[in-house]
Amino acid sequence: MRPLVLLAVLLLALTGCGSGADDDVPLAAAQQGGAFPVTIKNKYGDTVVKQAPQRIVTVGLVEQDALLALGDVPVATTEWFGEKPGALFPWAKVKLGDGAVPQVLSGKDGLQFEKIAALQPDLIIGLYSGITADDYQKLSDIAPTVAQPAGVPDYGVSWQVVARTVGRAVGRPDQADELVKGIEKRFADARAQHPEFKGKTALMATPYEGYFIYGTQDPRSRLLTDFGFTLPAGLDKTIGDKFGANISKERISLLDQQALVWFPTKGGTAKLQADPLYKNLKVRTEGRDVFIEENYDDQLYGATSFVSVLSLPIVLDELVPKLAAAVDGNPATNG
Repeated sequence: MRPLVLLAVLLLALTGCGSGADDDVPLAAAQQGGAFPVTIKNKYGDTVVKQAPQRIVTVGLVEQDALLALGDVPVATTEWFGEKPGALFPWAKVKLGDGAVPQVLSGKDGLQFEKIAALQPDLIIGLYSGITADDYQKLSDIAPTVAQPAGVPDYGVSWQVVARTVGRAVGRPDQADELVKGIEKRFADARAQHPEFKGKTALMATPYEGYFIYGTQDPRSRLLTDFGFTLPAGLDKTIGDKFGANISKERISLLDQQALVWFPTKGGTAKLQADPLYKNLKVRTEGRDVFIEENYDDQLYGATSFVSVLSLPIVLDELVPKLAAAVDGNPATNG
């Protein structure tokens, strides 16, 4: 399964159920400074976490990063891509320290309910996921489950909401808020250092079954707007209510933006650049495209897919210079 076109699973348990939350993630009245119980809204209901969870399972694809950033080690994570021990990339592994490597659950064939139950979780987290109502009920029978928020597409939750919601669930809302503010400041600094990004149109895409583009509600697309770029007008009309969608060859002109970030398959960059339809677009002839080729040992590739409080510093350090080279008007600088 392609790492950038996802299918997910949900994690861990404490005491509650789940429903929908908006991007503001309103704090429950009962929660003061991380005190329990805390109520977290999600797509399917309200999840009540009665006390600090000790055995957390993540069935979402990126929540382990937020947990580790806050000092909590999940007992199990969901494998998305990369085949890393514990489903932890280097930026997360460094936070593990002497902690036990989490057991890995496979997300390829749906949620593994029996394995999740055997782990005896007291909290299950699946924010960056596609949990169905039926999945949610089954998971909630095992342990309190925090599903994806309402009001956003599956796999469309922002990294800020993931971090802050996880922070509330483990009783560290203030710490999570500080982490988010620290990363947001780095984005603000990047915008200040690169005013040339402002107002330029940009898009994220991958050559998955043709041309697959990411919509406004996908975390990867939000990276571009956080840098100061503008997404193409009418993008979501093309995609619908999903995080992304394929476009037909007849609509390839949509790729002709002032900056375009590609995620080709391993060894696929040259093939894409030679694509008879794509190679004549100005975005290609003028060198305004950036290629982050599939490579599980390349931190930028993994970090741009995870979009978490732990991976984003890598994105800021490595993707920003590539984007600056792409929009500087000189094709020779974009190597």
